[in-house]
Amino acid sequence: MATDEPSFNSSFNSYDTALAILPYESQWPTLNRIRSLYDAASHKWPPHVNLIYPFCPPSSLPAASHIISSILSTRKTTPDPFTIALTQPGHFPRRNESVCFLTSPYQDQREQLRDLVHDLVSGFKKRGVEGKNDRPFKMHLTMGQAAGEVAGKEWENLMGKLGLMSGCYFRVEELVILRRENGKMRLWGTVGVHDGKVTVLEETRGFDQGFLGETGEEKGYRDELMSGRTVYWDEEMRIWGVAQEGDYDRDDSDEGQGRKMLTVASYNVLAEFEYPQKEDRYPLLVNNILDDKADADALVLQEVTDGFLSFLLSDERVSDRYPYCSHGPPDQPGMGPLPNFLNMVVLSKVAFDWESVSFQRKHKGALVARFRHVGKWQGDEFKPVVLAVVHLSHGLTDGAVASRKGDIKRLIGYLEENYGGCPWVLAGDWNIATSKEAIQEALEKKNVSDLTVEQWKGLDTIFKDAGLVDAWEVTAEDKDGGATWDPPVNGVAVTLSGGNIWPQRYDRILVRGEDFLDVKEFNMFGQEKGHVGDAVEESFASDHWGIRAVLSIGGFGDDEKEEMEQEQEPENPLVVPAHLEKAPKALSGAGGIKACLSELNVTPGEEEAAQRREAFELLKTLLLDATTKTPAAARLQSSVVVVPVGSYALGVWTTSSDIDVCCIGPFSSNTFFSVASSSLRKAATQGVRILRRVKANTGTMLELEVQGVRMDLQYCPAASVAQQWPNVLRLPAKDPVWSLAPQTLNKLKAIRDIDYLRRSLPDLVSFRLAHRFIKTWARSRGVYSARFGYLSGIQVAILLVRVQKLLAKSKPSVEDLITSFFTHYSAFDFANNLVFDPSFHTSVPQYTRSYREPLAILGYFPPGLNTASAATLPSVLTLQREFSLAASALSSSPSWSSFLSAPATTFLTQFKTYIKLDLSYWGLSPTKGASFLGWFESRCALLLVDIGRKCSSLHARIWPARFVEAADLTEDGGSYRGCYLIGLDKASEGLGKSELLNALGQLRGVLPRFEGQIRGDEKYFNPQNRWMSASLVNQTSLPELVLDVREWGEGNAGEEETEEEEDGEEELEEGGDDGEEDYEVEKKGRKKKGKKKEYVIVTREGKLRSAIDVMNRLRWDPGMESGDFVVGYEDRFLGAQEKELDDWKTEQTDEEFIPQHRILYFRRKSDDKVVWDRKRRIDEVFGGGE
Repeated sequence: MATDEPSFNSSFNSYDTALAILPYESQWPTLNRIRSLYDAASHKWPPHVNLIYPFCPPSSLPAASHIISSILSTRKTTPDPFTIALTQPGHFPRRNESVCFLTSPYQDQREQLRDLVHDLVSGFKKRGVEGKNDRPFKMHLTMGQAAGEVAGKEWENLMGKLGLMSGCYFRVEELVILRRENGKMRLWGTVGVHDGKVTVLEETRGFDQGFLGETGEEKGYRDELMSGRTVYWDEEMRIWGVAQEGDYDRDDSDEGQGRKMLTVASYNVLAEFEYPQKEDRYPLLVNNILDDKADADALVLQEVTDGFLSFLLSDERVSDRYPYCSHGPPDQPGMGPLPNFLNMVVLSKVAFDWESVSFQRKHKGALVARFRHVGKWQGDEFKPVVLAVVHLSHGLTDGAVASRKGDIKRLIGYLEENYGGCPWVLAGDWNIATSKEAIQEALEKKNVSDLTVEQWKGLDTIFKDAGLVDAWEVTAEDKDGGATWDPPVNGVAVTLSGGNIWPQRYDRILVRGEDFLDVKEFNMFGQEKGHVGDAVEESFASDHWGIRAVLSIGGFGDDEKEEMEQEQEPENPLVVPAHLEKAPKALSGAGGIKACLSELNVTPGEEEAAQRREAFELLKTLLLDATTKTPAAARLQSSVVVVPVGSYALGVWTTSSDIDVCCIGPFSSNTFFSVASSSLRKAATQGVRILRRVKANTGTMLELEVQGVRMDLQYCPAASVAQQWPNVLRLPAKDPVWSLAPQTLNKLKAIRDIDYLRRSLPDLVSFRLAHRFIKTWARSRGVYSARFGYLSGIQVAILLVRVQKLLAKSKPSVEDLITSFFTHYSAFDFANNLVFDPSFHTSVPQYTRSYREPLAILGYFPPGLNTASAATLPSVLTLQREFSLAASALSSSPSWSSFLSAPATTFLTQFKTYIKLDLSYWGLSPTKGASFLGWFESRCALLLVDIGRKCSSLHARIWPARFVEAADLTEDGGSYRGCYLIGLDKASEGLGKSELLNALGQLRGVLPRFEGQIRGDEKYFNPQNRWMSASLVNQTSLPELVLDVREWGEGNAGEEETEEEEDGEEELEEGGDDGEEDYEVEKKGRKKKGKKKEYVIVTREGKLRSAIDVMNRLRWDPGMESGDFVVGYEDRFLGAQEKELDDWKTEQTDEEFIPQHRILYFRRKSDDKVVWDRKRRIDEVFGGGE
């Protein structure tokens, strides 16, 4: 802090110095992308907010800096560093332009800085300093100047971009003093805001803002400031995000040496030049982009505005087709605006990086993309395919032609220097006139000279000398045609022609193949009219046609093309080849599958999709907020990862699907579910409800309802995976991070399998439609249930993706894909062949099939490769028959809807004889009933296996749903009855009557054995409240049955929870919720069996109901779930112990009888809360005790 203040006899009249504050330098690139194009002073000043400008003469800066320090030290309150948020656009007039800037939307921040400036100026005035700073201070960071009036084109464009910016946030910790040298402001020194410390640099320092200097004449330069990072469609989060290294591997399985074709399309979408910009043409433009004629591996667009790109990327059909994009949607928070008013954008199915190449003039350059997995090897060096996008200056004048010629040379020079030897594709709007009439007209009007005409003719020579060929010229038969800007046909072009009515081939795709790329096909698109807004007459979407070129890879010639297209059999000898089967005429119409699914209400609408996204985000927020506050998370410096799995993650969910959610974290399952349950219960007002807690084979699971959406929540303790998420998914299977216990790997398997599927699908949109259709078919035919040995979602996915990848070169429609699917599997030998993804298992799969596996559908990652391990011989035979029936039905079905019409009631009349498995449950715990039902269904596979082994001449087909007599549907009071049916048929047509009777006789021995297995399981079968029987019945003896749609119990959380922990897991290190006087058990460390628990004793007064009263209430009150409670009691030798309430014996003659006076408390497991305590006199069951 200064003590001896130097004299200061100057005034504020120097424009060579300034007192300012600067944002963090890390924020400068975002600001400078706009400033460099719109702010005339951007090359002279860093991003700044001036406090005093003009300031003092440079010679007075030493004295001025100490005066500033003195002023700061004598302010009434010593200022602390404060935060500034520059996020709000603003403007003020200046001569014939408007200055556009960012300022703070918060009044307190503006006042804080204004007061600081006021104190500084007043302090200088007290010392006799005069100057030009009497005008009110207005905090602003200048971003640019817009010529003309407010609300003009330039003003609207710039203000619109500032409104899309995230702005910048920074703490004002020091004031900077700037000094001008050689026309640019440089850092002279700083003054600390809090301590007044003056720091003067020995030499002034300039600012590296990333701006380009003057370029050479013959080549362009990489513009680091304008170059960006590719964005990637995050299927999980349903948003665009900057692509991480792992995201670039999405297509690594399909883009290596196996790729045979590369398709590139280009389209000038015609920007709106009037404000406010209309969106009337946008839907028609999107339809053109999604048209089959425009389908490409990479699509380049010109004249893209912020509004159009936001509209385009909000369409999930676009993001599904093109998961990579050079720029993100400007209206998505954090993305920011496009730099120019007219921009070039690349959308791609193929991973790429990109850079901006400057052509020396503002707003002019090229976008150069490098495909990561498409290219050739030259020795040990990979030479990627390079895609350069251009939009050259328009106009037929001497200056315009010279500019285009210079820009073309700069681009080619840049590519030669940086990508020599790489295959090139140059695409875009070249604005090169091709009409001789237009050239002659320009000569007559003296717009161009004879020399310019010669230069124009020499442009093709430049391309030829660079080894570039024109894709249209290679394939065109009529060399005089090919116009992509055609006013005589396109009325939109007429409107913008300015009197130039001659057709021009402005848009081109040029290729330098380098013995790797070869032009095979060329076509145009965007030539269909449509209604634009409320206009009565139809119009074209743009003034340009789009163009597309199909390039073969590897130099395939015409003689090899047919052989390549017919080649289906991969190198792996175990792959059964698939062949393209066209859909029958009645089913071949485009959009038929989509319309069918919509008609059957299978495909969810946008409102339902939004509801699920909101529900998932709410659950994710609650779980992350809860788990980050645990001591384990703080100690391990890691948090939980919350990811969807199953159909929702793959994007194939239907209106009847729930959402499967898996959390990955650093602490134990007990810790997670304890914390999660507590947090979710507190969120009841937000529409969160825990339905029940299930102990499944894969571990604990919570069944939830979040804002009306059913969810299943599982947890996987894997700290190393959570810490490296999501890049860990790209690590090879042999990486040490995957050296985990089989149970942990099993939980992660679904996530890893789906991640690979999403990354490797040839056509995500077609896959999703086909998957939903096949799943709907399987449900209608009764073959969709992994529990009964039929198909599951992942199995349908593997079966489908296998066919889709084998047919990828043919690019089948979704209708042809489904036809090929059923035809292929109707003849597939499941008994002897494996089903697997040939792009993943590129060699013979390391899998040995056991004799107990009649079906092998291999997944991707360990521990269990076979996803169909529950299949049985009867279920596989059923699948084979259904595939055959489906293939036959394709030719006779008038529509896709009729193809799916096969209600369950037809099963009731399909067989002469059935096995009828009757079930009854009349217990008080609904959740116990649901648990019994689930367990019983899992045992049915044993019966089918036994039938297949003992009665091999019979085909036993179980329907994977429960039937009930119509009268029983009205039952209430916790009593349920239902049955499962197994239809019996001949396994083969040649079976004789005697063999059939013998098989039925064997069956009469199988059924009692199955009954004994069920009734003998004491854990799940209690004859006091449940029953089952198995019997043979004729079809004519069946009662009138309907499908049982009831839930057999929907209880509270905690029903299936066990008290035992897994080895090595940590336990929760904190007790009950804050503010609750729960009966707490010491939980630090692992619980030892027999260890006496310690209690917090709180004495309460008042009448306390007896333990037996509480027990009876918990058992018999229908509003309470007895399975959710445990009894704490005093053991004479072990101290305090716990026992399930449902297992508590009250009969004195029972060996496990415990006297009532030893009962200490009753605890609810779902939230770990003690509801009755003898010593503390707590009674929350009856409300007494206090």
